[in-house]
Amino acid sequence: MSASTARHAFLDHPGPIPFAHRGGADGPAGENTLSAFKIAADTGYRYLETDVHATSDGVLLAFHDRRLQRVTDAKGRIKTLTAAEAAIARIGDDPIPTMAELLEAFPDARFNIDVKEPNAIEPLTALLRRTDAVERVCISSFSDTRLNAMRAAFGPELCTSAGPREAFRIWRASRRLKLGETPDPAALPHVAAACLQVPPALGRIVVVDDRLLAAAHAAGLPVHVWTVNEASDMERLLDLGADGIMTDRLDTLKTVLTKRGTWS
Repeated sequence: MSASTARHAFLDHPGPIPFAHRGGADGPAGENTLSAFKIAADTGYRYLETDVHATSDGVLLAFHDRRLQRVTDAKGRIKTLTAAEAAIARIGDDPIPTMAELLEAFPDARFNIDVKEPNAIEPLTALLRRTDAVERVCISSFSDTRLNAMRAAFGPELCTSAGPREAFRIWRASRRLKLGETPDPAALPHVAAACLQVPPALGRIVVVDDRLLAAAHAAGLPVHVWTVNEASDMERLLDLGADGIMTDRLDTLKTVLTKRGTWS
C-alpha cells in the first residue's frame, strides 16, 4: 500500500477515501451533473467519481450510460451524436457536463474516471495533457484493453485501478490464504494498477473480505469499494480495512466517517 501511495498523489489521503459516486447519485441533483458535483464539494468531498463517453466529434462527456434515455429527456447513443446534439439533452434542469468543465469547475478535486468506450481514450488523453491534470485523476475501466491504452499513453505517472483480469488474479490469490495469514508479497501476482476498486460481492460470491484486503495490501494496493450506500455496510468494510468507499449517499458516508474520526 505504501509504495502506491508514495508514487501517486491521487492516493495521498489521511484515512479512508470518501468518493462521491457520480457526484452523489442518490442526492437531490441528477447524477453526473454540475449541480450534483457542487453539492458533493460543498458537503466536503474532495474525491469525485464519474464516467466518460466521447461524442462523434470527440468531445468528452461526463455520463455513465451509452445511451441518453435513462437519465435525460433525450434519446440516442452518445458516440453517434455530435457535441451540439448531446448538448440539447437535460438531466433535470442540467445539461450533460463535459469532463473539461468538471476539471475547471472543481480545481481542488480529484476525479476517479471510468472510461466507458474505446473512442474516449484519445480525447481523455489529450484533455489530461492539455489541463495538466494527470496527478488529479485515477483511471478505471471494465476493459483491460482501455486501461492498457491509457497506461501506454502516460506510463507509470498515471494512477489506474486494476482491470477485471488484474482484480480477478488478486482475488484468486487471496482465496489460497488462511484466515489471518500474512501473504508473502513475492507470491502474489504483479499488476500494473496502483489500487484495487471492486464491489463488496458479485452475486453470491464475496469479493471484499479479510483475505482479499490482506492480499491487496501485501501487493501494495489500496482497496476502494463500490457502490456502498448502507451505513452498516460502510462500517463493516471500514472495520475490515477498506481504504476507500464510493457511495451515492454522501451524508451517510460523511456521518459514518465523522463518527469514526476519519472524515477529512
